[in-house]
Amino acid sequence: MLQNLTISIRFLLAIKLHLRDNRPFTVFYLGFPVLADIIAGPILRRLTTTKIVFWWVSPYVCRGELQCFSDGEQILQQVFNTDNLSTYRIGQQAIIHLLNLDVELPAKTKIDYDLLIGEHEPLKPLSQTVPHLIYDNEQYPSFVIQPELTTMLHGSCRNPHHASSDSLLAGDKQVAQHINNINDRPNLLMMSGDQIYADHVAGPTLFAIHQVIALLGLNDEEFSQAQFDQASQLHQQSDQYYQRIRFLPQAQRTPTLFNRKTTDIIFTSTYSHNHLISLAENIAMYLLVWSPTLWDAVNISGFTVPAEHQSTYESELSAIKGFIEGLPKVQRLLAHTPTYMIFDDHDVTDDWNLTAQWEKNAYEHPFAKRIIGNSLLAYWLCQGWGNDPSKFSGDFWDKADNYQQQPNKENHDSFVDYLLHFNQWQYTLDTSPKLVVLDSRTQRWRSEFDIADPSGLMDWEAMCDLQQELIGHNAIVLVSPAPIFGVKAIEAIQRIATNLGQPLAVDAENWMAHPGSASTILNIFKHPKTPHHFVILSGDVHYSFVYDIELRFRHYSPKIWQITSSGIKNQFPQPLISCLDTINRLLYGPYSPLNLFTKRRSMKIKSRNAVGMGKRRLIERSGLGKLQLNSDGSPHRICDLHNDGSITEFIPAKDDS
Repeated sequence: MLQNLTISIRFLLAIKLHLRDNRPFTVFYLGFPVLADIIAGPILRRLTTTKIVFWWVSPYVCRGELQCFSDGEQILQQVFNTDNLSTYRIGQQAIIHLLNLDVELPAKTKIDYDLLIGEHEPLKPLSQTVPHLIYDNEQYPSFVIQPELTTMLHGSCRNPHHASSDSLLAGDKQVAQHINNINDRPNLLMMSGDQIYADHVAGPTLFAIHQVIALLGLNDEEFSQAQFDQASQLHQQSDQYYQRIRFLPQAQRTPTLFNRKTTDIIFTSTYSHNHLISLAENIAMYLLVWSPTLWDAVNISGFTVPAEHQSTYESELSAIKGFIEGLPKVQRLLAHTPTYMIFDDHDVTDDWNLTAQWEKNAYEHPFAKRIIGNSLLAYWLCQGWGNDPSKFSGDFWDKADNYQQQPNKENHDSFVDYLLHFNQWQYTLDTSPKLVVLDSRTQRWRSEFDIADPSGLMDWEAMCDLQQELIGHNAIVLVSPAPIFGVKAIEAIQRIATNLGQPLAVDAENWMAHPGSASTILNIFKHPKTPHHFVILSGDVHYSFVYDIELRFRHYSPKIWQITSSGIKNQFPQPLISCLDTINRLLYGPYSPLNLFTKRRSMKIKSRNAVGMGKRRLIERSGLGKLQLNSDGSPHRICDLHNDGSITEFIPAKDDS
């Protein structure tokens, strides 16, 4: 009895501490978890005057309603029902919710909202379930519907254990500063890839992931041609941290005169020693990067670390602690700002579909195929579903629901097969200018000469579809995870490595690496019906830069801006990036004769200056991009926001033509 009394006192103290910190909580009472009503989210996803989509995860199937207010008056009350709320069970106490409402709401108006949810009556408002979502002096979270894009936040590459700070906090600060200013408040947040690093996981994070799997009872699964029959056996291994590479599959190869190896590494990431494998691990990773809630219920130390990885572990541990501290503000940003997402390589694995040879090795091995499929399935549930829910009905939902109802090996394999052939991940938003988001990962243009050469980022059919999306528009914002107009010196190095038979060693994937895709995308820009103003938003490369681009030798040319902001929590190493910046500037300036030997010789490309950075054009500093547009769709201001309050401005170089 005394022991139970002690446990009860600890339980009440835990509740008191979390209420004092204004945080939802997950604690244990008599050995059973007491989970927060909302484990992750709510994330505001698609938002128009006629559509509103929310995503969140709860430990039970929620009853509830959405209420919206304008100037204190209620303008919407929508009760959840089977027509507007879809749920997807991924564990005993983990259900993903997607609220997809057809609505009529005013544009250019601050709208307060509340999600009242519960398993039983009475329903709880957000001020109780996730109190830190609400900004100072506000009563509710809020959003603004902006049919005309004027201010966008964008970025990619958010690595939780990188030493840099999480630049999404700078986005939260933007919303806080302009919470009541509908003109300056960000219209949307575009996350253009690598929202998680499935192939580069910190030891403390993987340890936390396995505790989350047990806490929520996430689905187990069966493997083929793996060292473990079931994922649960893998999750419980005590000696797996920093040593997972020994579990990852390898492809068989025929030895040659010059290479006697009999196997090829499939998962080529330099940091694959903690690569995610199971679906449960991928789901848990998303819950930990979107919300602080589950971190309260897990430990991030206390596991066995091999001696050779001790220094890595210590640096990761420090970085993860800082990452966790910022998550309440990240969760708040995502609840106030419509957030759109698209995958890039690290959301699944490094070199994902980079060459036809890689695809052959990966998809012909059942275990490798399952690892890739698990990451793609988790991407759909946690990212892709909310971008445009209408794309995932019919056959797609039938396959998905079969697995949800019976998460056995047969249904799991069937759904993975379907996902790997699905080609509707791209989407658009009918704003002004129109937002077009590209899938440059699953519709590859494979090399016709050598399957070991880099594939094009989009195939002919996908390019034709893209051109149709552009016709009839005066301005477009195009989201391409990898820059279409990249750094020529770096691309030259990648080309040399490809010619030496090592494209995977230098991540040789860029739009110019494949002659077919390069020619086709450039011809789209040259087409007479191309929009006059063409803004390209990209990430991927872990540094930021801006190009102003025009066609050479034409009186009429579309104006193109390549705006790259990467990474949100990552950065290219110094001093290497400075050296590459200098080499690129010297060899490939606007009037360098070397440009005649590139595929973009018909285009004049000028780098913008970064204010206060001397002659530097490539900025490796972690930051979140901010783009402000004029009414005609041309950029008014291009900058990166940093957590210390500083701003990197990109301004046009002096025109010396």
